[in-house]
Amino acid sequence: MSVPLLDLKRQYEPMRDEMEKTMAEVAASQYFILGPQVEQFERSAAAWLKVDHAIGVASGTDALLVALMALDVGPGDEVILPTFTFFATAGVVARLGATPVFVDIDPVDFNMDPTAVRDRISDRTKAVIPVHLFGQAADFAAIAEIAGEIPILEDCAQAWGADFEGQYVGGHGVMGAFSFFPSKNLGGFGDGGLVTTNDDDLAATLRSLRVHGQSGPYLHPVVGGNFRLDALQAAVLRVKLPHVQGWIQGRRANAMRLVDLFMQNELDKTLGLPVALSGRGHTFNQFVIRAPRRDELKQHLLDRGIGCAVYYPLPLHLQPCFSALGYAEGEMPVAEQASREVLALPVFPELTQEEIEEIVGAIAEFYQS
Repeated sequence: MSVPLLDLKRQYEPMRDEMEKTMAEVAASQYFILGPQVEQFERSAAAWLKVDHAIGVASGTDALLVALMALDVGPGDEVILPTFTFFATAGVVARLGATPVFVDIDPVDFNMDPTAVRDRISDRTKAVIPVHLFGQAADFAAIAEIAGEIPILEDCAQAWGADFEGQYVGGHGVMGAFSFFPSKNLGGFGDGGLVTTNDDDLAATLRSLRVHGQSGPYLHPVVGGNFRLDALQAAVLRVKLPHVQGWIQGRRANAMRLVDLFMQNELDKTLGLPVALSGRGHTFNQFVIRAPRRDELKQHLLDRGIGCAVYYPLPLHLQPCFSALGYAEGEMPVAEQASREVLALPVFPELTQEEIEEIVGAIAEFYQS
């Protein structure tokens, strides 16, 4: 049995008619960038996340970038972030001429180790970016206590719907950055992103920066960028938004089924299984195991037609583009070990019980043969 890592067609089919109607309305309006569709989605997203402001932008990367621009991050500044995350978290810092300062991760939740942040704070630290990785919130309370007055920008790209102690991510720091890449729990029909904030002044700044720093027609007090959200993406996301909580519940249910089957097969003695920590609202954007002989297992699964992927095979502090920062192998052992062991398995909400059994059966075959 072939099992894809993700099958968006299964999500699309039940809402095909509504989606096509919505896209046709956008085409008929000939209003393609910002405008009423974006404004309506922003209001709906802010209400869903229980934040004061939600500002649509062109991608999750642009959400991080424009948020750092709003904090006036630039040359000479440092931004602390985890080394184990998608490249964009550090890439946007470097694009602004600032220095990414990498820290190691917690071995259980793969998120930023709060104690590591304390050791890297300097008088040049302009922001801290915790990443809510794989759909589970980072320990915001511990990070905030250590950061003190330093602004915290939450990277929520993989964590729509995750919460920390009852408040959705994106509503804890000064800003939150979301991605609507199609594979996310809430994904569009292409790139899209969102910045959240409860600060009225920051919201106004973000809205200006996303349109080249404009404050009025052809008047630019500051230099911004072209970070605008397309109306088509906003319309698609508006259709999907009422369904996302159900999809998250489906992912959680499938994650528990996977864990139960792994334990029934005594594979919990071999694998490191994901842990949904109390008060963290894990949404399982990815279901990530730690696996001995990871690369061999990955090839075994692919040969069986079972989708899987490695997030991430090389920590950011060891990426060639950051070699000038002087980090060495062995400096962040937890992240480096994770990069050798992690493997993401299918967990999307439309998975069938038979497919879940196929995944676990194939892994049992690998380790028990």
